[in-house]
Order: sequence, then C-alpha cells, then structure tokens
Amino acid sequence: MPDDPIHQPHDKLFKQGFGDPVNAAGFLRHQLPDAITESIDWERLALQPGSFVDSHFRQHESDLLFSATIGGGDCLVYLLFEHQVSEDPLIALRLLRYMVRIWESWIKEKPGKTLPVIVPVVLAQNETAWRIPNVFSSLLDLPAGREGDFAPFVPDFQFQLVQLAGIPYEALRGTPAGILVLRVMKAERSGQLLSDPVWEESLLQQIPGSVFEMLLRYLLDADVDSAGFHRRLNAISQTELKDSAMTLAQQIRQEGRKEGKLEGKLEGKLEGRLEGLREAILDSLAIRFAVVPGEITEGIRKIDSESRLRALHQTSLRAESLDAFSREL
Repeated sequence: MPDDPIHQPHDKLFKQGFGDPVNAAGFLRHQLPDAITESIDWERLALQPGSFVDSHFRQHESDLLFSATIGGGDCLVYLLFEHQVSEDPLIALRLLRYMVRIWESWIKEKPGKTLPVIVPVVLAQNETAWRIPNVFSSLLDLPAGREGDFAPFVPDFQFQLVQLAGIPYEALRGTPAGILVLRVMKAERSGQLLSDPVWEESLLQQIPGSVFEMLLRYLLDADVDSAGFHRRLNAISQTELKDSAMTLAQQIRQEGRKEGKLEGKLEGKLEGRLEGLREAILDSLAIRFAVVPGEITEGIRKIDSESRLRALHQTSLRAESLDAFSREL
C-alpha cells in the first residue's frame, strides 16, 4: 500500500522514533512473551513500506510493519499506535482487517509463498488504561458454555496490548531514544511534558541530535507553558546539551512565527480535536450500523463541546441501536 503523508504530531513522533528498527526492537522485545521474544531474530528486524490503516482512522492511529525471521521462517511484527481519546472495544476487528491487508500485500509481492506469522502489537497512548480483552473471539456472541463447540468455526487471535497509562516512567524499556519517545507520549496525555522523566539528562545526552530536535518540536507544538519550558532549558547542567537545546528552541519558534503558525494556534488545536471527535463518532456508528442517517450526522456536526463529544463517542461504541444513540444526541 502507498505511503501516506504524516500530518499529526503524534504520528510524527511515533514514526520517527520507532521507524528506526533499533528503537523498535529495543521496545518490542520487552513487550512480547518470552517464548516469542527469544524466537525472533531482532538483529534482522527491518521496516517495511506502507500503511494498512483505514483512511478514516488516520487522525487517531498510525502503524508500522516490520519483517523479521522466526525459527528460520518469515515473520512480520505489526505495531499499531492508538492515540484517540478513549478506548476502542472494536480494536481487534480493525486489527484483523489490517492483518488481512498485510497478507494480501504479501501474496501480491510473493505469490505462491506461505503466509508469514503476524505478531500484532497495539500501543495505546490514553491517559487511563483500557478495560478490554485482547482476544478477537471476545467480540463474538457465542452460546454460553458451548464456546468450545464453535471454536473450529471462529477466527481468533490475541494481540499484545501495551498501555502507557499502566507503565511507570521508570519501567519503560528500550533504547534511550525509544524510552524518551515513550515517556513523552505518556506525559502528553497527563499534562506532564515538563516533568522530570521527560527531561532526564542522562537519557538526553545519549540520543542523536535529530531525535532531540524532534522531541523539542513536539514539546513546543503541544503548547507547553513557555516560562516552564525555559526554566527546563536553563536547568540543563551539561553545557553542550543546554546550548544545543536553546539554539534549537529559538530556531523552531522563529520558524513558527515565519509560517504564521503561532497566531490562533490554540483555537486551531481545539477545532482539530473537535473535528477528530466528530469523525470518530461517525466512524464508530458507520462500522456498527452501516448507514448513519443524515439527521444524526448533522446533529453531531453542530456540537462544539469537547466533553459532550467525548461522552457521545463512548455512547457510539456501546449503544444497542441508532435509535438508542439518537436519544442521547
């Protein structure tokens, strides 16, 4: 599938950080079961081109596909990054769709060759932990007590769910660059981008300049407190690192002024979040009920309250029918 431009700051951070197979391996090998980790040849992990995400979900998810070998055979590791505002109980269904696309792409490129194993991993950025099963069959309404009878007829798989909300900063594992990217992702959702874990100097000194610049750009794009940001820069004890950080910060701010990005930025960010929530609600309804009536679409488009849209997104995932959803609209 063709590569897509990266527009969201979350996507840029994710893809630039974990698009490097070294950082990806450093992270993934600590998240999978020991038996799988020991079987994968992490030295041969290689990033594959393309994205398999549905176009209408690209505002709040991104993906990376890696090839590797396992027991001498082909293996693919699929990393899906979720940065939507709430948990998605249907994530396993989307994963299955993406995995089928990956296999279809494999068939086109290597006709006649046996399909590879796909190891799916979901990295969730939410501030609070998801409370969903990580098994596809949990989505199916199987007769109680007779699940085993239907097992031969039910497609099933398990995915590894990595939730930043449930992992302390100090427990995040991987390369220095990978650890800092994960810490920044975690801190962004809880408003802690100026906290000590994000600015741990021993890690900052070990990352490449390109990664350091990427992290500073992300921090500034997140509209952190300006005075607090500069206090953090001034508190850096290592002279060369401090000078580099201050130079980069000044350069990034000048770029922003030249491009007119600073004026009206808060308003633009809010509208972007509102539109993302509206699209998430409509996507959820379309997946669950196929057709969304025009009056529901129009009603959702008129809502300008972020808290109201978040509540409706939860309703869209759980409502038994469109009528039930309409009563909440």
